[in-house]
Order: sequence, then structure tokens, then C-alpha cells
Amino acid sequence: MPLSDTVEMLQAILGAIDEGIHVVDANGITIFYNHVAAKLDGLTSEEVLGKPLLEVFPSLDRQSSTLLRVIDSGESIYNQTQTYKNWKGMRVETINTTLPVRVGKRLVGAVEVAKDIGKLKELSERLVDLQAKISKPKRTKRTVDETTFHFEDILTMSEKMKRLKERARKAARTTSPVLIYGETGTGKELFVQSIHQASVRSNKPFIAQNCAALPATLLESLLFGTTKGSFTGADDRPGLFELADGGTLFLDELNSMQLDLQAKLLRVLQDGQIRRIGGSQSTKVDVRVIAAVNEAPQSLVERGVMRTDLYYRINVVSFELPPLRERREDVDMLIDHFLQKFNRIFEMNVRGISSEVARLFAAYDWPGNVRELEHVIEAAMNMVESDIILLDHLPAHLLERSQSEKKEAPISAQLLSKEGCTLPDILREVEEKVIKDAMQQTDGNVLRAAKLLGIPRQTLQYKLSQRMIPPC
Repeated sequence: MPLSDTVEMLQAILGAIDEGIHVVDANGITIFYNHVAAKLDGLTSEEVLGKPLLEVFPSLDRQSSTLLRVIDSGESIYNQTQTYKNWKGMRVETINTTLPVRVGKRLVGAVEVAKDIGKLKELSERLVDLQAKISKPKRTKRTVDETTFHFEDILTMSEKMKRLKERARKAARTTSPVLIYGETGTGKELFVQSIHQASVRSNKPFIAQNCAALPATLLESLLFGTTKGSFTGADDRPGLFELADGGTLFLDELNSMQLDLQAKLLRVLQDGQIRRIGGSQSTKVDVRVIAAVNEAPQSLVERGVMRTDLYYRINVVSFELPPLRERREDVDMLIDHFLQKFNRIFEMNVRGISSEVARLFAAYDWPGNVRELEHVIEAAMNMVESDIILLDHLPAHLLERSQSEKKEAPISAQLLSKEGCTLPDILREVEEKVIKDAMQQTDGNVLRAAKLLGIPRQTLQYKLSQRMIPPC
């Protein structure tokens, strides 16, 4: 392929990528600038190509420009936030990964891949402003519409959940970090808010942040704040740690936080001091940190997703919330609760669920836990035409899953539905099926199948030699 065709193909590929790509030579002259980068900067390719970088972006200098810093240092920069103004005065905010370009050992330029975070940063800053406004002492009088939760809001008949509530009440008396583990929808934030409300910090701020909701660089500035004049071009802003001073900071999905940011969180837990990004002074904060993960913490540590030192520091008090399938005695109570809740919201008078729906709910494993049950009741009450929820009112996915589970019912249930099948008949057929499955999994190897079944090889050979019992 001719060199000119190769260059055109490379330019076409780079131009098709859905992120801004900017390439400069060793003198800081732009030699490639795709349409996404042009859109981010509010410019056209013609206005940038062939021109010195600092001429087009006059608010930058060799220190604040990630491209020029890489040319000067020869070292890569990963996930660096950058705020600047182009020559039209437009403010641009990006997260950049910038790499040196070398031919042999000679540095010939730098390439930058940029992602626009302007809107996302604006939203995060609005969140901080909103948190600052609402982080005031709460009224002592509760109303039905308040979004704060207390221990009495945790409805359960499960002995395990009752023990967890009692342990959490005790933990509310202290200021130690807390780690809560539970599947999605098990009510982790409800527990967290209850601990806060039962503590001496109840009249101080309660701030929650999902660690998976923002890129690492934005999450860091959101947590620790920024100082005006730093190379990122940020303004003076307090972070969530400062806003939560005296109160509680809830970090949900902590396992989504990058490891380097986990190290900074660990330092805050150890010495109670934070330093704003771009700042040189540390600030003392009094914040109780409660974190939640939706996977087993030990597994996260083993996989390297969570730092071992952070795990041991934040796991001072820990709770593992059981999934709804392990507390089925709570299903009926929760159904009644959600019926009352949505009756009040929708101004309806639905009295209950049909016996068919009750049987389906009792057999269903609720992978989305309490949150899924709540949404199912809400969805059904949007469809109900009488005062009873019927099967037809349930979401389609629930009915489809129920039907598939029926088709995959255990062989014992299938046989019990057949007339004349006794327990010995069922046991013989189940044994036959298990042996067939073991032989298939081991490609007919009797020794391996016997080990899989946990029986002696001679026993399996004897069973295989017997005439198979025909199904009932």
C-alpha cells in the first residue's frame, strides 16, 4: 500500500474515534486535530492545524498544557483534568491522557486523547453547592415525606435482620468507620441513614456519594475540594469531606473507586485531615465515613479491587445484609408496606394481591431484592383496575422468568405431579439422572465420574451394570 494511502487510512481511523485527538510536533505545532477535538474546543480544524498550541489556546502555558508538559518531560500523563479558554474565550474542561511520540529514541511530538467533562463537572459542582445548602441542622420533627430513614423504617420479621439492627444501633453510639456489604437492593443506604439518625451526629450533615457515578479525577475534586490557581484552572470549592464536617459521609460502591484515590481516602481515615487539590495546606475534618460495597469485601481484596490497608481500616464495624431470598418471611410484610405507600402516593385503595400472585412471589428468588419488590408493586399498581393485583398486572419480565422457572422445575416436582409415582420411584429416577449427568461431564470416564459423585468406583460400576429403571 502506498505511503499516502496509509496516511489517509490512519487519518480516517483517528477521525472516526469518538474522543478528541490532538497531535503536536516537538515544537508544539498542531499536526492532527480531529472533528471531536474541534467540537470540544468550539473551533474548526482549519483554525488549529499548523499553528502553535499557545497561540490558539492563549490561557494555557507550558505548565498548564498537558501536551507541552509531555513534550518537555517525555513522560506520559494519564487521566489529567485540564481547564482552559480557547482564543474565542470559550471555557473548556476535559480529562486528558497524553503520550509522547517517539521515532526510535527521538521525541518528535505528543498525542492527546481528551474527553469532555464540562457538563459533568458543572453537575458535580451544582451537587456540591446543593449539599452545602442542605447541610444544615435538620428539624427534630419528622414528617411522612422526609427522605431520611430511621431504624423503625427497617421492616423485618427475620431474626438475622433483627440482630443486624441491634448491632447497628450499638455502632451508632461511636464514630468508628463502618463497612456494609449487600447485594444491590438490600437496603444498604437505609441502614446507613439509620445509623446516622441514631447517632449524636443526627443534627449534622449526612452526605451520600456514589463512587461509580463520576470519573476518578472528578470524584477526587468532589471529595477533597479544589484551590483556585491550581494548574487545573479550578475555583476555590469545598469538597464533600468539608461539607460533611461534624456529620457522616456515605461512600456507596466504594469498590468502584480507583486504587490511588483509595490511598488518599485511607490517609483521611488515619489522620482526619484533607488537602484540597492544588492546595498546600491541610484542613482538619471530623467526619464519620460509612462505606458500602455490593460484593464480598474479602473477594474485592483478593482481586486487587480494594486496597488491603483500606479494607482493614474501614472494616472496623461491618454488616452483611442478607438478600431477600434469605429472608422470605419478610415478603408479605414488605408487600403490605409498599401497597400502603403507593396507595398514599397514587391516591388509590388497592387492598392486596391475588393468590396466584402470592404463590409467584413466594417462589420467585428476587434477584433485585427489596428494591425489585418495591418496583414490581409500583408497576402493578399502574396497571391495576380493581382493588386486587392480578398476574396480568405484573411486569412482563417477572411473568417470563416465572414461566421459565416452571419449565425448569426439579424432576421430583415433575414426578410428584404424575399419578402412581412413589418416593422410591422418584429416588431411583433422580439417581439415574445424576449418574447420567456425571458420565456426560466426564466423557464416560468411570473413575472421574465416581470422584465427581463422591462414591467408590466399584459402586458406580455396579449401578451402571444394572438395568435402568424406566421413568414413571
